[in-house]
Amino acid sequence: MNSKTGKPLVPKNIETLKPYVAGKTIAEVADLYKPKKIAKLASNENRLGCSPKVKPAIDEAFKQIQDYPDPIARKLRAAIAERNEVKPENVLLASGSESIISILCKTFFLNKENAVTADATFVGFFVQMGVRGVHMKKIPVTADYKYDVKAIANAIDANTKMVYIANPNNPTGTYLKKGEFEWFMEQVPEDVLVVMDEAYYEYAKDIEDYPHALDYDYDNIIVLRTFSKAYGLAGFRVGYAIAHEELIKNMMKTKLTFEPTTLGQAAALAAYQDDDFLQKSVEVVEKSKERLYSFFDDQKVEYVRSISNSVMMVLPTEEEAIDFTQKMLEKGVILRRINAFGLPNCIRITVGLPEEMDHFEQSFLEVQSNQQPVTGKQ
Repeated sequence: MNSKTGKPLVPKNIETLKPYVAGKTIAEVADLYKPKKIAKLASNENRLGCSPKVKPAIDEAFKQIQDYPDPIARKLRAAIAERNEVKPENVLLASGSESIISILCKTFFLNKENAVTADATFVGFFVQMGVRGVHMKKIPVTADYKYDVKAIANAIDANTKMVYIANPNNPTGTYLKKGEFEWFMEQVPEDVLVVMDEAYYEYAKDIEDYPHALDYDYDNIIVLRTFSKAYGLAGFRVGYAIAHEELIKNMMKTKLTFEPTTLGQAAALAAYQDDDFLQKSVEVVEKSKERLYSFFDDQKVEYVRSISNSVMMVLPTEEEAIDFTQKMLEKGVILRRINAFGLPNCIRITVGLPEEMDHFEQSFLEVQSNQQPVTGKQ
């Protein structure tokens, strides 16, 4: 699109940008297919909901809704700092991890600098980097769908500003182990930022060889976490970063002044203080994952074991993935085909409540009875 002078009104990097496409909503599927019931297993939300302590906190916060939010979320910031044994100045709150990724782009990148990551990871990172026009080096994942840290380390050059690693990774559910992480950090120059996106941290933190990035004394690590997953607050959009005080100070300059919202801050603080609900959330996910593994083993379906709240199903071809996802959708089971993540023959399944997994299994068997088996195993 050009102006009368011939100058483009929209920059080329925006014109060519592929936007993030979210999973279908329950309302969309209800309108389109009118199934008897719906299981939303596409977006890695907490199917258990959120802590019962959230609603009273929101009701109280609503009394101040006419006022702007606290721009640095003092109460929530202090609680996060205390739990993670850092100073409040090491913490930044924003409207979800994707907002923080946007802040990273605005804060740290100059012309001709690049970012390095995997080719099959969180699409939101690709989108935000594309908005800023940052050149990305996308390194293929390994045969077992993990970050290839040796190849990523080799891809770092004099113009590399940032490496992005989602740990556990989305959409694969795989993770970087302690030894791999420690080796990788020894290879990274001090002037390259390493973003460790730990959106699924609460599901992964008790895994024996899972590296807690905050336990390592590196000034160039930025840890991202969110309240959208295990805490069940995706609708409130609250995420946070923990990093060296100097990095956070400069990120504060580029974030939107009044984010997160007043209600988001209150909801997150209440959820953060309810350890019982968090533990229940983790237990539900673990039980449902084991059930899904067993079901897939019985059906001879190829899948990837996960330490997040989803499991990636691997089909022989992209065409089969398209067909299976659509037929399940018509039965009211919303799944996420992850072609946008660089894995066109794979489907991500959020593990849900027992009744949702019942619906998944029943629909799976009905779909399979009318077509060739969905299997990558012999």
